[in-house]
Amino acid sequence: MIRLDVATVLLQWSVGGLFFLWVTTRRREVGIGYGWLLRGTYLVLAAGSVAAGQLLGPVPWRDLAGAGVVAATGCALAISVVRRRAGVAGEHARRARTAARLPVPAPETAGAQPLGAATRKTDPDEELPPEFPPALDLVAPAIGVIGLVAAALDAGGNPAVALARTIIGAAFLGAVTDAMLLGHWYLVQPGLARGALLEQVRLLTVLWPFEVGALLVPTGMVAVLTGAVDDGYNGILGWFWLACAVGTLVLCIVTRAALRERYYSAVMAATGLLYLAIVTAFGTDLVARAALAP
Repeated sequence: MIRLDVATVLLQWSVGGLFFLWVTTRRREVGIGYGWLLRGTYLVLAAGSVAAGQLLGPVPWRDLAGAGVVAATGCALAISVVRRRAGVAGEHARRARTAARLPVPAPETAGAQPLGAATRKTDPDEELPPEFPPALDLVAPAIGVIGLVAAALDAGGNPAVALARTIIGAAFLGAVTDAMLLGHWYLVQPGLARGALLEQVRLLTVLWPFEVGALLVPTGMVAVLTGAVDDGYNGILGWFWLACAVGTLVLCIVTRAALRERYYSAVMAATGLLYLAIVTAFGTDLVARAALAP
């Protein structure tokens, strides 16, 4: 019906996270360090997937695609580092708008650089490299999807259901992780607009019914809740799964409400709520795998 496989879960996590990294980087607002953080994190997870597959039970196409995710992510990270001096267009524009609102310096300090002035170039005649192209962040997840399809087909059972659960689960886990990490990035880039974080939370909310629905399709969690499938714990896993699923939706709604508040502390409150959402979201996906595993 479904398989709890460490290698597949790690690949899902990395593929979903890298896709939602592109969702954020395409806006050209978040600093380049955020991309470095996420690419490095998901590169390690994808490498862990390949290693786990070789140690615990290889699936050739999944493991080959996992290696491709590692290579593509490493290339994107290297290009981003090489082009780091170009920065991000949206961040430069925000700094310029901030500098324009600041008062003109007094005559005695006219020779000094105005407070908050954008400093994109240190030398006016220096040529900067082009910015990192966000489309490069799509290469790794595109490769990873091939591996996820292979993993789903190898799991057995209804191939359509297995494929839906694997792909939707990857997006679900990636969205909640990226949302939490992006919330923390506001500590590094406090002037960042909330649109990027709101978009991640909104997409996570949209994914929720698809994730839960895929896990309810027979044979699914309804059978565990009714006792038709023995979870090995007298039905406790079924009710724990239900609590995680409902809790994730509630946390998404409350997080969006928190982000409507004007104060900066609202972003930190939303980040704390997303910490909890990671626990409940992973519980929603992984507990179902444990309960339904043959």
